[in-house]
Amino acid sequence: MNITISSSFLPHTDPDASLAFYRDALGFEIRNDVGRGTMRWITVGPAGQPDVSIVLYPPAADPGITDDERRTIAEMMAKGTYATVVLSSPDVDAAFAKVEASGADVVQEPIDQPYGIRDCAFRDPAGNTVRINQQP
Repeated sequence: MNITISSSFLPHTDPDASLAFYRDALGFEIRNDVGRGTMRWITVGPAGQPDVSIVLYPPAADPGITDDERRTIAEMMAKGTYATVVLSSPDVDAAFAKVEASGADVVQEPIDQPYGIRDCAFRDPAGNTVRINQQP
């Protein structure tokens, strides 16, 4: 069996701010942008990797969740505990410098973790944690 990751979904609260973060700070390509206002689904992905995408979506649009669940999701997003994506870079320090220069919310500067990975972390405009690992 050969299975690969095609898309992952991260919620957004402000599509324009999220688009600016993923496009301008991380250098991702815009692959699709549908909807309008806050009800936009924006697909972005790393240049040169057309088979891997992140869909930035409005979490309140899911008809299968209750108002209480929407409130819980909003609270978790505000705390930065709802969603995470882990990226990798051949030079985590350079990646950190570029993302930090964009004004992104720094969670963790580059550090050598005791489990053998050098990484850093940011919060995107919706509060999602974005970790960047050093590629081996």
